[in-house]
Amino acid sequence: MTTTTFNALLSTQIGNEFTASQQYIAVATWFANQDLPQLARYFFRQSVEERNHAMMMVQYMLDRDIPFSIPGVPAVRTDFAKVTEPLALALQQEKEVTRNIEDLFRAARAENDALGEQFMLWFLKEQVEEVASMTTLLNIAERADNLFDIENFIARETVGDGGRDANAPEAAGGAL
Repeated sequence: MTTTTFNALLSTQIGNEFTASQQYIAVATWFANQDLPQLARYFFRQSVEERNHAMMMVQYMLDRDIPFSIPGVPAVRTDFAKVTEPLALALQQEKEVTRNIEDLFRAARAENDALGEQFMLWFLKEQVEEVASMTTLLNIAERADNLFDIENFIARETVGDGGRDANAPEAAGGAL
């Protein structure tokens, strides 16, 4: 198969998803060190979800016999001054991923790659949920009287915790 803009962008996005996974581990660890176990657990789960997204893309590339390599992961941010900083970073990251997924969808459409376009539809839907969840968490954190209000909110609500989506693409090696 020839290299296309879509294939090149998807290969890059695999690295972006692994980077997001690492960033969420750093965020989760920071929350754990702040004795905020609900936020820590939430971001550890988000890390696994981002890893699974990368592996879905890997499986797609394998299934389509598209040559690619797994890019390295750059250093991630590990230190924050207040609870809203990692949440704002997560929201910014999700908005960037949304732009990347939109670019992938447009590239597939421009190249008349119906399979690529169809593959990206699930990720577009997923990004609506991700941005909404991170927006909610940041809003709650900005309004909270104390950090335990955020912890209670996460324990009580199912923010971004829809469980395994039966319509999700297959992840290489199986989803965690």
